[in-house]
Amino acid sequence: MNKKRANIIAILLLVFMITVAILSMRDESAIMDEVAHTPSGYSYLTQRDMRLNPEHPPVLKDLSAIPLLFIKDINFPDQLDSWQNKVNGQWDFGFNFLYNSDNDADKIIFWSRIPMLLILLILGLYIFRWAKELFGYKSGLFALFLFSFSPTFIAHGRYVTTDVGAAAAFFIATYYFVRWLINEGSPTSFRSRTSWNLIFAGVAFGLAQLIKFSLILLLPYFGILLLLWIFIGSKKVNFKRFWTYAWKFALILIIGYIVVYPVYYFHTSNYPIEKQVSDTAFLSAPFPEIVSNPLVWAAGNKVLRPYAQYSLGLFMVFGRATGGNTTYFLGDVTNKGWHHYFPTVYLIKTPLALHILTLFALFFSVLFLIKRKKKKGTFSQFLKKYFPEIAMLIILAIYWASSITSNLNIGVRHVLPAFPFIYLLLAGQFHRFFSFIQKRGKKIRLSSYLILALLLAWYALSSLAAFPYYLSHFNELVGGNDNGYKYVTDSNLDWGQDLKRLAKWVDENDVEKIKID
Repeated sequence: MNKKRANIIAILLLVFMITVAILSMRDESAIMDEVAHTPSGYSYLTQRDMRLNPEHPPVLKDLSAIPLLFIKDINFPDQLDSWQNKVNGQWDFGFNFLYNSDNDADKIIFWSRIPMLLILLILGLYIFRWAKELFGYKSGLFALFLFSFSPTFIAHGRYVTTDVGAAAAFFIATYYFVRWLINEGSPTSFRSRTSWNLIFAGVAFGLAQLIKFSLILLLPYFGILLLLWIFIGSKKVNFKRFWTYAWKFALILIIGYIVVYPVYYFHTSNYPIEKQVSDTAFLSAPFPEIVSNPLVWAAGNKVLRPYAQYSLGLFMVFGRATGGNTTYFLGDVTNKGWHHYFPTVYLIKTPLALHILTLFALFFSVLFLIKRKKKKGTFSQFLKKYFPEIAMLIILAIYWASSITSNLNIGVRHVLPAFPFIYLLLAGQFHRFFSFIQKRGKKIRLSSYLILALLLAWYALSSLAAFPYYLSHFNELVGGNDNGYKYVTDSNLDWGQDLKRLAKWVDENDVEKIKID
């Protein structure tokens, strides 16, 4: 397949995804998290004050608020007690901003969601880019197809939340970091190109920290990849090589946190220093003193207060992940979490056709590894040749391990960063499989293409059939959307998105009394 044709198909897939996302959200009300995120973002840009929603970084909320700057007569209720006096009064302020301040809530909600679709586009482009670089244009389109028809990405890509942004930032930061490792020290690389790879890796890491605090996981992940790459390139212990990579890795982190500073500087520039100190003292009170005391001190320092606000949010997320969130799962209600929660929701919320493709890819991977054993070559050479895919497997292991052990079990959206890597790994295995069957008979080739086409058609149809209720999509293993509520709730099923549809149904059916939570 030539470049031009592949690019046209890629554009069509992304246009389809964005179109479906816009059409399916027209009749939806604000989900619960948007009540906090959207008004917070508007307050950041208009007030330059980050007293609301500090437990999430600001960039995605900023992005969502940009269209609101062009809507005339939005009233900012700065006289509310939830703005002036309360500590992080995000919920009270958010409900009042949207519904009790003479603002057009429907217009605000719709236009604040449009920039979120840009994140979907960017992620899709990078999925296509990395897959085609590794395996060719057909594999790039294969991975992009899985992404573009994903009910989970379509569902969450429409909302003002951090989940799809986290998936994009994790994937893109990994792409640039792996590219830097592979090109660093390569005899075919120009010095300037290597330097740009390092800078891009640092900027991508910094942007990831400005999108979701859980992406601090990139630190241990990148550290593991760094050590693995050093091991691959050394026939014996080589301290010089280690320190060369170590200080450049440190430089990537420094660049990242340099990127963080001006963003948080802007968001605290109008935040009264006394208010920031008192808010920080209140919110950090549950932390150990070795953490809370430096945070409060830094919040009162004119130079360090941007980093104090960033660090406060980071530690708030650590505390929430440990404390958990009360939710329902398989007949039980608790805040302690379940180790089998995320594997189960991934199993029942992802199209069944994808699971079948995954099982086939795993089976072929075993055969491929057995075949590789018969060929000459060291283990280090094997790792070097397939390093990008090994890096993806490592990230899946780390991310799934951290998710499974977390007490914060509130939706499949929290494992979205794993999805793009799964798409690329599947694309790689099917690339090898179809290269393998080219040497086989015509019937085998045609049968293989037909089976793949049927699976992809099934995958696409399961997504189209979910329209417009993408958030509550469940696969055939549990009987589809009608039975999902028996297994999980929260952002897997009902996040408040259907309140307008419910109101319409109540009116059409003359329901005079209804109970709702």
